[in-house]
Amino acid sequence: MQAETNISKIVRPALYIMVILIVFPGMSRARGKVHDFSLKGLDNRQVYFSDLKGEKLTVIDFWATWCQPCIRSIPALVEMSDDFAGQGVNFIGISVDSPRNMAKVKPFTRSMGIRYPILLDPSGETMGDLNVTAVPTLLIVGDDDRILYMHEGFSMGDEGEIRMELEKHLSGSSE
Repeated sequence: MQAETNISKIVRPALYIMVILIVFPGMSRARGKVHDFSLKGLDNRQVYFSDLKGEKLTVIDFWATWCQPCIRSIPALVEMSDDFAGQGVNFIGISVDSPRNMAKVKPFTRSMGIRYPILLDPSGETMGDLNVTAVPTLLIVGDDDRILYMHEGFSMGDEGEIRMELEKHLSGSSE
């Protein structure tokens, strides 16, 4: 009886934590940290996150050329990157297109008017390291490399929520 009680003291809290992580997966991931990764850019040169990150905030957008919600989100992100450019916010796009689709990425970025850096993650390794499981997924990263906000998917109107998150974190509010 005593051994059963001791086991339940260990198992019960672990079960509670598992339930929380399953029911609220974004909560655990939004508290992660971005470690200094490197990927190739469109010019085939290796680029480090630390060289591209913003002074205050960094927006990382995972996308693919075949992803319709990604295609809808990019014009709003291009506009936001222009709007926040002088405020210490840098945007980085990360294409997760497979090696077979890689030739489409550069013309796609030109046709979409993307002016911020685009990195290539054809293996999905960086995507996996950051616990990103879908495209599009947008991360807002603080100057201390902590993930402050994660947004999966995109529907019209989501750009307002993303903009509010950027403004909130720029102002230092944590509400």
